[in-house]
Amino acid sequence: MSIRVSTSALAIPVAECGGIGTIGGSGIPVPELQEDIRKAKKATKGVIAVNIMYAMKDFYELVMASIEAGADMIITGAGFSRDIFKIGKTHNIPIVSIVSSPAFATLAEKLGAAAVIVEAAEAGGHLGTDVSLRELFPTIRKVVSKVPLIASGGITDGYEMAEMMDKYGADGVQIASRFVLSKECSVSQEFKDAYLKAREEDIVLVSSPVGMPGRAVKTPFVEKMLSGADISADKCRFQCLKKCNYKYCINDRLTASQQGDVENGLVFSGANTFKMKEILSVQEIFARFVKAAESVYREKTVQA
Repeated sequence: MSIRVSTSALAIPVAECGGIGTIGGSGIPVPELQEDIRKAKKATKGVIAVNIMYAMKDFYELVMASIEAGADMIITGAGFSRDIFKIGKTHNIPIVSIVSSPAFATLAEKLGAAAVIVEAAEAGGHLGTDVSLRELFPTIRKVVSKVPLIASGGITDGYEMAEMMDKYGADGVQIASRFVLSKECSVSQEFKDAYLKAREEDIVLVSSPVGMPGRAVKTPFVEKMLSGADISADKCRFQCLKKCNYKYCINDRLTASQQGDVENGLVFSGANTFKMKEILSVQEIFARFVKAAESVYREKTVQA
């Protein structure tokens, strides 16, 4: 949910509803990130986390800046850092690892992760696997037993949340794309319209300069990419990634769509975004998730 997709504007109401309000901390200047974290912490007593990609050149600077600004938790993926757990222990801040394999899940738990997020093929943005959530999650559930295990990727409603928790043994779920279509999410209306108009066939895999595949809505820019057209940038203004193929500037393209230039922008999206056709408040999204999940458990109780 970077760059500037999940900011304090979204994290605050999520935290107020009892969730973990997460600020996307990748690809933005440290002073801006710290200001946003402090704004969130001032506005809510709930939990505020910061998600920072390990692929960023300034990963450790962003982590330390987030801790200094008062973040309650650091979430990290797009690569794996061992040192981050030492930082977490030193500064008494929980570290949550996003993984896509049993091996990295086992390692994260061993090194001291406070929780592990299993991110599967249905997720939006950068992907570490092509294995579906319902196939991947059980393999990781077998090897992680000491810390909470959270399911992520393509979850759009409370029925799916209940399924992952009841049938598959998830301790919680991570939800991203559903919150893009919230009133509080600070992306442009054009970005949200891309979600609302998306059909199943419009959500595709693209090549990212990060070196990982990514899932996005088929915008004109993505169509050019898929056709093999030259999409390279004249220059890279940010130099933000540890490894970058410079095929295009992902920071520029994500910023463009966030600000409303969807034609030239990159709109990351979960695989099931096409199922969502309403913009709701964060509170209403929570209420609907809870109502649907409770109906599932209530039905099971009646049947029993």
